[in-house]
Formats: sequence, structure tokens, C-alpha cells
Amino acid sequence: MELMLTRDMEAFDIDYAVAEFGQPILRYCHALLSDYHEAQDAVQLVFIKANAKAARFKAGSNLSAWLYRIAYNTCMDILRRRKRQQKLADELKEQGARETDSGMSPWLEKALAGLAPKDRALVFSRAVDEMGYDELAEIYGAKEATLRKRYERAKKKLAQLLTEGREGNEKG
Repeated sequence: MELMLTRDMEAFDIDYAVAEFGQPILRYCHALLSDYHEAQDAVQLVFIKANAKAARFKAGSNLSAWLYRIAYNTCMDILRRRKRQQKLADELKEQGARETDSGMSPWLEKALAGLAPKDRALVFSRAVDEMGYDELAEIYGAKEATLRKRYERAKKKLAQLLTEGREGNEKG
């Protein structure tokens, strides 16, 4: 069976895209990420993004190129996130902070516990899960501007708690 690389389409068809390009994009993502499970997650993200941006797909365009571009950008995002996480882990290791079951240092867990639960959830969603304010507005049922301000205040409070915790560790 020969794989069609382009298809004149009136509109984006997710079922066709997954059937025709799912496996090739999985191989592509696996080659970029060198981790099969991460590649599977990346492919899911690719098709979620493609479906969300379906209105931007122009009829007669090269579907394969469009999907591979989304896959490339998604994999690069994953690699950047992986690099940031590794850098943070290295910094924590340098500071001699032992990790708890959650994978966080005790002083970070203590500082997060000092935040109100709704602020802790917002910081986690924004900083760790990297959610946008539009998505957070849907989740929390609040305006984006309100969440931006709440996040800014929570970050400031968390920074203060971390500074206090670090100073306390240096004294004790």
C-alpha cells in the first residue's frame, strides 16, 4: 500500500490524518526524542493541535508537511522542557537538596505548602503543566486577567517563602 503524501481536501479530516500519518509521525517523533513513550505522547499532541488548528489548514495544501511541521515544533517543545527540567534537577543536586517522593526538595515542598491551595494549583498548572491563561480560565472559571494577577502574586509569595526557607537552611 502506497502512502499518499498529499491529498486535496476541502477541510481537514482528523480520521484520515491519523490513519495515514500516525505511524510515520510516531517514527519521526521517536527519532527526534529517542524515547518511545514520549514520542507516543508527542503524536497525541500533534493530532490534538492539528485538530484545534484545522481551520488554518488550507485546502490543497500538503497535509504531510503541515503535520510534520506541527510534529517538529511539538518535539522541540518537549526537548526544551526536558532540558529545563534537567537543569533544575542539576541545580537542586548541586545545592545538596534531597528529593522527596514527589520529586521536589523539602524546602520547595514546604514553600508550596505555604501557598493557599487555589494559588498552589494555579502555580502548578501554569509553571509545571505550562497551561495558557485561556485554558486556565476555562478550568478555574475565572477571567484571564484575574488569573494573571493571582499568578503574579502567588509567584511573588512563593519566591518570598523560598528565600526565607533557604535562609533558614543556611542558618541551621
